[in-house]
Amino acid sequence: MARRKLAPPLALALAAGLGVAATAGTGDTVVETVFAPAATADVAPAVTYDTALVPVAGRVQVKEELRRDGGTRIELRLRDLAANRVYGAHVHTKPCGELPADAGPHYQNELDPKQPSVDPAYANPENEVWLDVRTNEDGSARSIATVDWRFRDGGARSVVLHAAATSTHEGHAGTAGARLACVNVPFK
Repeated sequence: MARRKLAPPLALALAAGLGVAATAGTGDTVVETVFAPAATADVAPAVTYDTALVPVAGRVQVKEELRRDGGTRIELRLRDLAANRVYGAHVHTKPCGELPADAGPHYQNELDPKQPSVDPAYANPENEVWLDVRTNEDGSARSIATVDWRFRDGGARSVVLHAAATSTHEGHAGTAGARLACVNVPFK
């Protein structure tokens, strides 16, 4: 994919909510936008709660591909974030809001009856979508997660960036620290 600079008017249009597009004829969902201040959550497709680690106007792209085998492939691309840093990233059940908690818990294919879910039998990359990344010296990163299932209708609504890598041990599985930013995605 060729790199492109966002012109200021386009960046403003994306921040105002024009960054969601479905790729015609493919069934893929693509969201490409910039992070806006959390106070604009009612109109912005992506918001930041920590502007030092996820700056306003940092760029995000999320692509959902529905696979022929019945699985789902999710790709996360980030640009212009803090350099040389690990971010946890997961699909969440609710849309972004002014508060980090507004995005709800992680989406789980098989729902843990005990919430918040920290049981590795449920909080794992086969039952959730984990997209942890490490940015390079330019603040760019890319990750891909592939699962063998599809989202329930309306059950997955956003991707949240967290402050740390995702934990896998008992009693902490799936946790990744503070919620730093959120992007709304109309998952299918």
